[in-house]
Amino acid sequence: MADNIKQSDNMKTIALRGVVLFPGVTQHFDVGRPRSVYALEAALAGEEPMLAVCQKDPDIDEPDAKSLFDMGCVIEVKQVMPLPDGTLRVLVNPLCRARIEGVADLGEMLVAQVRRVKDRQKTEGEMKSVLAQAKELYRAYQEEKGETGGENAQLLQGMNDLGEFCDRFAATEMDSFVSQQQVLACADVLERAGIVCRYMFEAQQYISMRKEIQKRTHERLDKNNREYFLREQQRLIDEELGDDDDDIASYEKKLETLPMNDEARERTAKEIKRLKRVSPQSPEGAVMENYIEYMLELPWGRYSKDKLSISRAKRILDEDHYALTEVKKRVLEFLAVRSVKTDPKSPILCIVGAPGVGKTSIARSIARALGREFCQVSLGGVHDEAELRGHRRTYVAAMPGRVISAIKQVGSMNPVFLFDEIDKMASDMRGDPASAMLEVLDPEQNARFRDHYLEAPFDLSRVLFITTANSAEAIPRPLYDRMEVIEVPSYTLEEKIQIAKRHLWKKCLSENGLEKDELKITAAGIKRVIEGYTREAGVRNLERALARLCRKAVVEKLEHAENWKGITFTPANIPEYLGAPDFLKRDAAKKPEVGTVNGLAWTSAGGEVMPIEVSVMPGSGQMELTGSLGSVMKESAHIAMSFVRQHMGEDGITEEFRKTHDIHVHVPEGATPKDGPSAGIAMACAIYSAMTGLEARQDVAMTGEISLRGNALPIGGVKEKLLAAYRLGINNVLLPRENVKDLEDIPADVRGKMNVMPITRATEALRYVLPGKRA
Repeated sequence: MADNIKQSDNMKTIALRGVVLFPGVTQHFDVGRPRSVYALEAALAGEEPMLAVCQKDPDIDEPDAKSLFDMGCVIEVKQVMPLPDGTLRVLVNPLCRARIEGVADLGEMLVAQVRRVKDRQKTEGEMKSVLAQAKELYRAYQEEKGETGGENAQLLQGMNDLGEFCDRFAATEMDSFVSQQQVLACADVLERAGIVCRYMFEAQQYISMRKEIQKRTHERLDKNNREYFLREQQRLIDEELGDDDDDIASYEKKLETLPMNDEARERTAKEIKRLKRVSPQSPEGAVMENYIEYMLELPWGRYSKDKLSISRAKRILDEDHYALTEVKKRVLEFLAVRSVKTDPKSPILCIVGAPGVGKTSIARSIARALGREFCQVSLGGVHDEAELRGHRRTYVAAMPGRVISAIKQVGSMNPVFLFDEIDKMASDMRGDPASAMLEVLDPEQNARFRDHYLEAPFDLSRVLFITTANSAEAIPRPLYDRMEVIEVPSYTLEEKIQIAKRHLWKKCLSENGLEKDELKITAAGIKRVIEGYTREAGVRNLERALARLCRKAVVEKLEHAENWKGITFTPANIPEYLGAPDFLKRDAAKKPEVGTVNGLAWTSAGGEVMPIEVSVMPGSGQMELTGSLGSVMKESAHIAMSFVRQHMGEDGITEEFRKTHDIHVHVPEGATPKDGPSAGIAMACAIYSAMTGLEARQDVAMTGEISLRGNALPIGGVKEKLLAAYRLGINNVLLPRENVKDLEDIPADVRGKMNVMPITRATEALRYVLPGKRA
């Protein structure tokens, strides 16, 4: 194409900062200034060559005719590639030298009047002789530098044209654009060769002298300075060999391909740029490199495709969990809405239930039903918000928070993310993690979640967040308001037996290396383990007890390897392996007692039967409360006492009697804190029994808050409380009438065996529990 260029022509012009182009040497440079971009686009549109010329002062932003050197190069644009920062990387093929005879400033670009310059050469023999001398000098120059055998060196040694040799050497070996411009401006090939040979000779002397100085200095350095010198030498060697550039180039290449948001991309690119200027041995360089690698390893733009099918989800839930019918319905409703909803934002599920009821496994089943990755973070004991948001990189050993770390580990931007035990978070002077959780969980905020370590937004809007808690009351209210609560109830005895048969026993056999034919357990045996060795709402302790049976069996198998034929566990032989039962079943037909009744309580481990004992003794009318009672429960005791004082005259107890006697109310298991209003009815019955001497039935349990007027007010945890009574064989239960609706949650087989008496007033409870009370 060089032969087709006119001897004189007007050409659109690009001014270069510190870059000199030479004919025949393909190079690339970046274009960012508006006038240069306009000139480039205009030339490309007209499919015409351009003029590229170096400006005298690289710091001038808007060069004019006086700012440009007189000699430039006519170029053919081969490729233009946009860069993330808005500049253009241009690959060009320089065609020939061109001298500028005039420059017109058109406002949006520069246009130069140029004249093509051809090389002036001498005789062929003279040119060959000078070329041979130049090549010999170049060989010595390369040996002095210690860089012989490189690709560029081989290319130069193989050239047969002196002018091309000088141009390529200037383009690839000279480090000053002023020296390069001197070579470009020289049209006489022999003069050009003189400039190049003089440069090689002077550079060779400089390198030799530097080596000599380094040698002399090295002999005088002490140990510490010598180590520093060697490190600097290693850095220079790495730079010459391009090792650091290779790493940085790989970072830049990967950054271009990742679908990061603009702010994250800009932050990462800035760190890569800083890394180029930092020594590899510097601690700061290691910190930058860790940050860059972490940013590039995050799963930007990687999403799991939902495999949502309601029938498939129902099958998975049934496979993984027995019973929990209402919970499964709620989960399926949630998944059904997701299947028809186009908005990627997901509500936050909060699964509340006692330990061991399967909250975590439900979350895993949801992930399996959706075909998504699953990650889990435990919040128990978390009291520093930096554990969630990460540490700022100004701190030593800074790291990302648990949220971003879990996302990186699973490699997906839309996993099912479980925050376990969200009710166990604490706060202190280091911050409030509950406030940080708002940014994570709130759909209006988490699309631009900022981890302190990343210092850039990260999109969490497509993550399906699930939380678990033992008690909804302990969840901070701002978090609770943003969550959809699913309560997981306690298991009945029959449900526990089925869970053990279908899931736990198989798991225990597998974990202990046993086959199902070697070890068996009957349904009655499982029932014996449940009633005698566990007392819980879930099945965690049941699994531990079954695992103990398996371990005992393995020991017996190894001790009697030859004669061992397996074991079948039954109620009769289970105590031989587990020892005496930890819990004995209370006698439901126990004789009536004065001053003792059975209350019902709810705990994080499920329901409990809570005996309440009252004694009356001579004194001055004082009431003492013991048993680690909380403030609400103490208030209930005082309200119950006021109610008893209103009605004790019906059974002949006078106010004088009360003034001359003290009352002591005690709730056993004093080391366990207790609180809540639901023992009010039971306290009233116990106090009335103790003061009147009337015997109270022990085959009755009761729950309900009492008001000052004697009304029975509704309470919570009905299912757990009734199941606790059922476990102990107490089938008669007094329940506030407003809680009758909660009986629908009780399994039908249990409900059929219970005699539930709805009450509206505390006097109804007195008449039922105290048979000797006067009407």
